Amino acid sequence: MDVSSTQFQTLYQSMLTFVNTCMAGHDPSHNPAHVHRVATLANTILEAEQKRHSPRPLDAAVIKLAALLHDIGDRKYLPQLADPHTHDDIDPKTMVQVALLKHGAPADLAAKVQMVVSHVSYTTECKDPAVVRRLIEEEGYPELAVVQDADRLDAIGAIGIGRTFTFLGAQGKKFAGENGWEMGNCIEHFVDKLERLDGMMKTETGRAMARTRTERLKVFRGWWEEEMYVAAA
Repeated sequence: MDVSSTQFQTLYQSMLTFVNTCMAGHDPSHNPAHVHRVATLANTILEAEQKRHSPRPLDAAVIKLAALLHDIGDRKYLPQLADPHTHDDIDPKTMVQVALLKHGAPADLAAKVQMVVSHVSYTTECKDPAVVRRLIEEEGYPELAVVQDADRLDAIGAIGIGRTFTFLGAQGKKFAGENGWEMGNCIEHFVDKLERLDGMMKTETGRAMARTRTERLKVFRGWWEEEMYVAAA
């Protein structure tokens, strides 16, 4: 679908309203503002990769919609997933596809966006990295690389630091390990996950942006460790 067409613009605006409604009650680490940043980052990567003459053609409609919808069905917020009109529970594995079809998207576009959204997450990739690699390189979903990179960029750098502490305060007690619910959980998260993301970027543009943001994480962690050492002395 041509992203400059009236049909796409109408569909996108409808899905924007859908996302804002679904995620309005989420904490600030995963609220609509996060989605809008990811959408902007995805557009930035898309434009840069197109200028680089990416070896695999990229479907702008898939990227724009998948970036907008990538957190619909997020397992961390599943209790909040219900159709706001019917109050019926919705299967998170098909929620994006169903919503797109209801708002007039072509079936092939809805299916492709759902496939991308279903494989964006870090946890999903860690379970079977070969599946994500195959989707991007062999099975016709190069758009997944762009949306993944955009989502992961928003998890690192200054914004990533803010989101990590925000999530800790809002949801962290449910995920606290044996060390308890402490601010240091965020620094553990830096080491366990966030500082590894730059090595998982799929596009040249994403890798370059991630290097800068990852360095900011490491600098902040250094400040944290220095101050905690002084406090413990």
